[in-house]
Amino acid sequence: MTVIVRALRAADPVDAGAFVEVRRLALPFMVSTAESLLHDVTHAAPEAHYRQLVAEADGEVIGTVQLGIADDSPEPGQGYLNVYVHPDRPRRGAGGLLVRAAEERLAAVGAKRLLAWVLDTPENRAFAERRGYTSSRSAHFLRLDLAHGTLPPLADPPPGVELRTAADFADDPRPLFDLDAEVSADEPGDLEAEFDDYESWLAETYRHPLLDHALSTVVVVDGRPAAFTAVRTDGRDRYFTGMTGTARAFRGRGLAKLAKNDSLHRARAAGCTEAFTGNDTGNGPMLAVNKWFGYEVCATEVRYVRELG
Repeated sequence: MTVIVRALRAADPVDAGAFVEVRRLALPFMVSTAESLLHDVTHAAPEAHYRQLVAEADGEVIGTVQLGIADDSPEPGQGYLNVYVHPDRPRRGAGGLLVRAAEERLAAVGAKRLLAWVLDTPENRAFAERRGYTSSRSAHFLRLDLAHGTLPPLADPPPGVELRTAADFADDPRPLFDLDAEVSADEPGDLEAEFDDYESWLAETYRHPLLDHALSTVVVVDGRPAAFTAVRTDGRDRYFTGMTGTARAFRGRGLAKLAKNDSLHRARAAGCTEAFTGNDTGNGPMLAVNKWFGYEVCATEVRYVRELG
């Protein structure tokens, strides 16, 4: 058996579908579609050097990697690579080949530091450490059973507060960009993020095919967007919260709970059966919010870091 690494043919439905299936099996907490793969490649900024590679064995895609430079970081040269291998095709060398290929490409475009998420298992951690990576922060994946679980009852918003959706801002999404930029700047992580390119945000975030505008709730206080929950769905039955946050001036008022509860109720009514989200293990406030809803930890990832040169 020969394993080769090559570029993903994102415009090929069969190739893209194989990529999505490996990711779904290896990381069932995330949502992805063939359409979203093509969108990511098409709309990535040139300076992001975004690539998707696959490991192929005898014509079968058995591993994937997404890699690039964090172009929204104020610190240059921050590269990332996330490798996932088909869980039924282990120990065939696919993971090692994908890491090597990704590292070579990132080093060639000026990466000084590499960051990778690794599922928190002894085997995966040993794999990263053998290749010179050291562990950093961690994050949980959480799951909520929407089909059989019990959600908190819906409550009327307080005076001056309205519940809208991302779809309501289709004519002018700029207020959502401003809110997302402020919330993202305060999110825990290894990299600082600065959102200053509205047009890129429109293409890469607001118009992303996975973003469900109808299920993404925005809390508006006295006419100003103050909190939101951004939702991704896969067109089947899975729902993933990509970000929930509140503007600094409105924190401590329960607005994140209000947004998320509204969205979850509408998601269940729309036929979603499972809700997933991710939280940094140090993000106590959001972990508490998700525990209140009934989310339970279903997996943990560890961020591994390698300095180059």
